[in-house]
Amino acid sequence: MISNQILQNTIDGLKGITRIDMCVADTDGKTLASTFEQFDIAERDIMAFVSSPADSQEIGGYQFFKIHDDDGQLEFTLIANGGSDDAYMVGKMAAFQLSGLLIAYKERFDKDNFIKNLLLDNLLLVDIFNRAKKLHIATEAKRVVIIAETYTENNTSALEIVRNVFSTKSRDFVTAVDEKDVIIVKELSDDDEIGDIESAATDIIGAFGIDDKTRVRVAYGTVITEIKDVSRSYKEAKMALDVGKIFFSERDVIAYSQLGIGRIIYQLPLPLCKMFIKEIFQGKSPDQFDEETLATIDKFFENSLNVSETSRQLYIHRNTLVYRLDKLQKVTGLDLRIFEDAITFKIAMMVARYMKYMEEYDF
Repeated sequence: MISNQILQNTIDGLKGITRIDMCVADTDGKTLASTFEQFDIAERDIMAFVSSPADSQEIGGYQFFKIHDDDGQLEFTLIANGGSDDAYMVGKMAAFQLSGLLIAYKERFDKDNFIKNLLLDNLLLVDIFNRAKKLHIATEAKRVVIIAETYTENNTSALEIVRNVFSTKSRDFVTAVDEKDVIIVKELSDDDEIGDIESAATDIIGAFGIDDKTRVRVAYGTVITEIKDVSRSYKEAKMALDVGKIFFSERDVIAYSQLGIGRIIYQLPLPLCKMFIKEIFQGKSPDQFDEETLATIDKFFENSLNVSETSRQLYIHRNTLVYRLDKLQKVTGLDLRIFEDAITFKIAMMVARYMKYMEEYDF
C-alpha cells in the first residue's frame, strides 16, 4: 500500500528535523526503512513488542511504537533511537505522522479499487451507494469519464503523467484497468460545459509533450449526474475510442456524442456488412477505386454535393467532374448528385472502412 520508498523519504525528513535515527519494520520484524548506519535490534525483539499489549515501550535504549490503520489493524513498528523523554516525544510524533500517512494511502487505495469496480460494473447498486458514503464520495454530482489511450511502454509512468494534470482536483479520480488506457472520472461544476471537457482532454495530450503527441488519443462519454452511471459513461468513452480510430483517425480527441452514424455501423455484425457491401458495389471492393476517384468523392461530400465548388477546389473543369461522377455511377449504379444515392454511398464507404479495420485487427 505504502511503498518502502515513501516510508524512507518520510523518516529521512523527520531525521533531518529532529536528528534522531528511526527505523520502520513490518509485523514480521523485517526492516522496511531506516536512517540508522548500524541497526542491531534483532527481529525477535521487534516480534516480542508486536505481540505485547503495549502501544509504546522502551527497550534497550530504543523507543518502540505501534502504527495502526483506521480499522485498528497493526501495520508497522516504529523504532526511535534513545531512551530520553525527547526521543519518546519525537518517536510519538513520527508514529502519528506515519499513521496519518497510512490512513491516507489506504483511503486512496480503497477509493481506487472502488472506482475500478464501478467502471467495470462489478458492484451491486446498494454496494455502490454504501461504499461511496463510507469513502466520502458524492453520489450525486456531474461527472464524465475520459479515457487516454497511451502507447508508452510503461503504463505506470503514463498514469503518473495524467495524475499530475489533475493533481489539484481532489474530486477527480485517475486510475487504470488495463495496460494502455488511463481513465479519468472527472467531476464537473454546474457551470462546466463541453468546452471544459475538451480543454481537459487537450491538457492530457499536452502533458505527454509535443514529440509524444501522436501516441495519445483521448475520448470521453456523456455527462452523468449519478455515481451509478459512471460505468455507462466509461463504456461510451471506450466505444468513442474504438469508433474514432475507424472513422475519425485524424482527431486526437473524440466524444461519444460526435460519433454519429459511425456508432451504429460499429455495432453491425460483419456478415450483414459484407452482404450490404456486395449489394451496393455489385461484388466489387471499394479498395478498387483509384486515389483520384476517392479524392473526388471526399471533396464532393465535403462541399455538400456542390459540383461547381468541388471542381473549383480540385482545379478541374466542371465537365471533368461530371465525367468522373458518371463513370462512378456506371460502376455502382449510384448517382452521387442525388441526395439519396449519395447517402447510400457514404454509408457503404463507412461500412467498408469498418470491415477493413475489423479484418486488419482480427476481431
